Amino acid sequence: MPAKPLTIGNRDFPRQMDALNFFKEMLGRYRIGERVSPADSADLEALLNRHQDVESKLGCGISHFKVDKDGYAGRCFWVVRTDGTQDDFTYKRCVTGIW
Repeated sequence: MPAKPLTIGNRDFPRQMDALNFFKEMLGRYRIGERVSPADSADLEALLNRHQDVESKLGCGISHFKVDKDGYAGRCFWVVRTDGTQDDFTYKRCVTGIW
């Protein structure tokens, strides 16, 4: 079975695994609590739009993204909303669509 291409925002990935690796590498570039750069934020906003609960994740609007602890022993992306509330999300589920 041939690989299925995937488009997230303005980025085209030849395979789903390429998208997973792209966001994994992005996550690894930031320290816990660090704010994500504007360039990476554009990719994360496009990724978050693939979330099954996108409206609740976006809430009143996006202020910025950051990397922080995921509640277990790992780390994940967080969306910080314009009202100061925040919510975590997993890039893996947003890429794969498996909930």
